[in-house]
Order: sequence, then structure tokens, then C-alpha cells
Amino acid sequence: MRALVVLNGDQRGSDRWLAAVAAASDLIVAADGAAAKLDRAGVRPHLVVGDLDSIAADLRASLETAGVAIERHPTGKDRTDAELAIAAAVWRGADVVRVVGAFGGDRIDHAVANLLLLALADFAAVDLRLDTEHATIRRVAGPGALAIDGVAGDYVTLEPLSEVACGVRSDGLRYPLRGEDLVRGSSRGVSNELIGPDAKVELRDGLLLVAIQRRSVPSG
Repeated sequence: MRALVVLNGDQRGSDRWLAAVAAASDLIVAADGAAAKLDRAGVRPHLVVGDLDSIAADLRASLETAGVAIERHPTGKDRTDAELAIAAAVWRGADVVRVVGAFGGDRIDHAVANLLLLALADFAAVDLRLDTEHATIRRVAGPGALAIDGVAGDYVTLEPLSEVACGVRSDGLRYPLRGEDLVRGSSRGVSNELIGPDAKVELRDGLLLVAIQRRSVPSG
């Protein structure tokens, strides 16, 4: 099942793009006030999750009248609305989760926390990706591999989420890696590039963040 989880950060994309992503999703979850982003794009979520401190009362009432499920959590919770919304999608059977709105705005703490959700063991079995209209951030766990597609010149950054990402191999990148280790905190893996329409990254052990920055806008 493909799920879209929309957070209340900067959407980093047009309403048309968001509507296209939603149309390709089986389940749409809004984290609290992010329901307004979907509303502007003409999309109705299946579920709204959070402490409901940022969703407008009239929009909440309209969604409830339309039969949208509301999963309310206390304000004094120990997980962010983002984590709760992703967990709700996974609990409902999603195995691919695209997250929009994870970055931007004036809450850098939430942007950092959202990025690190890629390392959360609770989501290890899920293809979790943080998306903007021009970029995608994913992860690969070792032993494993990740296929990348795009166009020549798209930037690809490889950054360890574990202390060391062991035995990193890449094909289709301008600066290939041949079974080398990458250490968390080093900038060595930043701003590699695709040399063609696809590439592959393999990892022997550890957890590796893979960020793709596109030079062309995808069709959705």
C-alpha cells in the first residue's frame, strides 16, 4: 500500500504536484494543520493525526462532516505529529510512505527530527521517503541496495545514519565508491552526480541516507 503523509512544514512544491502525489496514493494522512495544504490542493485526506493545535476549527469540522477520521493525541505527547502520522500509515498497512512538508519554516528542530525518522527502527520495514517536488531523501540498510533514477547531472548525496556505513558501492555516479566505508559526520559523500538515467548504491552493513536533488522537475 502506498501512503502519502503531509506535514506542516514548507511543502517545497506546487499544489498541482501535491495533488498528483495524492492521486497516486492509496492512503492520505495529514499531520494536524497540514490538512490545510491538502485542502488548497483540492485533496481530502483519509485521516488527520496530531494534537490538533494547528488545524483551523472550520476545516476540522468540515473534514469530520465529510467522514474523515480524526486521531487526536494529547498536547503533552512524547512523539511529534510527524512520527505519529507516519506510524498511523504503517499501522494501516502502508509499505511505501512518501512524506511531504518535512522541511522548511521556522522550526529547524522539527526538520532535524523529521530527517532522523529515516533511522527509526520502527519504520525499518517500510520504504520511507521524504519528498519535495525537486528532491527525495531515502535510506538503505545493509546488506541491501537502492536503485536511483533521474537524469545526468542530478545530485546524489550519501551520508551514514549509522556510525559507519560499511562497504559502500555505487554504479552510475560520477565519483564511484568501490566497497569503501563512509563515516558519520564526514562530508565525503556530498554532491555526487548521476552520469546517466539510473544508478545503484549498495551497502554491506549499517544505515545510509541517500538524497537525490533533481535538476529537472519530475512529472509526479
